[in-house]
Formats: sequence, structure tokens, C-alpha cells
Amino acid sequence: MQNDLADNTKRYIEVTAEDLPLHCPTPGMALWSSHPRVYLPLEEKGEALCPYCGTMYKLKGGATHKHH
Repeated sequence: MQNDLADNTKRYIEVTAEDLPLHCPTPGMALWSSHPRVYLPLEEKGEALCPYCGTMYKLKGGATHKHH
């Protein structure tokens, strides 16, 4: 996960498929206990907004599609 700031003041964070499933706040955030953990569905649209802190997470490379 690319995170230049170690707290939850950064409003845009780019993540990779290796970071999935993604939740906010992430363990790397200094204020990791600032709100309840919420899992964010990035796979379908390639981005998700945390409903608690407003941080936008964007999946590097865009949405992923699962094949059956």
C-alpha cells in the first residue's frame, strides 16, 4: 500500500490487489482506532470512499474481475 503519511489525514490512498480485502482505517495509520473498521469493496469499481473519514482508496490498475 502506498501511504506517504502514517495517519488518517491523507484523503487519497492508492492500493494494490495485494492489499485486498481492504479496510479503513488501515493498520499503518497512526490513528488506526479513530473510527470503526469498515471493509471497502474496491474490486468492482476500482475505488471506494470511507463513509467515516472520507478517505478515497483507489485500486492501482483499476477494477478487478473475478472469473469462475
